[in-house]
Amino acid sequence: MQKEELLQSTFGKYISISEEACEFLFQKFKPKEYAARKMIVESGGYARYFYFVLSGVQAIYLLNEKGEKVIFGFSFKGSPSGAFDSFIRNEPSNFFLEALTPSKLIGITKPDFDELFHRFPEFYQWRAHFMEDILLGRISREAELSTYSAKKRFDAFIKRCPPELLEIPQKYLASYLNMTPETFSRLRALRD
Repeated sequence: MQKEELLQSTFGKYISISEEACEFLFQKFKPKEYAARKMIVESGGYARYFYFVLSGVQAIYLLNEKGEKVIFGFSFKGSPSGAFDSFIRNEPSNFFLEALTPSKLIGITKPDFDELFHRFPEFYQWRAHFMEDILLGRISREAELSTYSAKKRFDAFIKRCPPELLEIPQKYLASYLNMTPETFSRLRALRD
């Protein structure tokens, strides 16, 4: 996927983008590359960019009291990525953002992101839809975690997940689904 195609499809999903706004987006979103296992943002650090993913998989997580990674989400081809708590508030992040596979992203800085909305107010409409999508996704995920059995959580995840997520280590997927790696492995074996 090319930068221009990704930006036009992402923003164009909800709003009409002027030629001037397109030029701004193409100019301000810069390519970034991260090797597998590279930390993009560390807890306590600052998120300098709001990203969209051209390729690769990233995970956002916290560490529990035992120092184990608790996965909150993944980003992958075509999706947004970043430590949004830090980016939006310009405060240290509570989260870690790690490239699980070699990753190519495009990112925009906070000052340029803010300028986008100042110069092109129609992007506030995109932002409202973007936030609605995130909120509805979080509500669905919370409902699944609270009410579904491990098998039902696994089946729902497999139905909607992109193929590249199935190529990352199972321990990340198990954590995301709030199950042990052994349970995940058993459920995956039943499916294969």
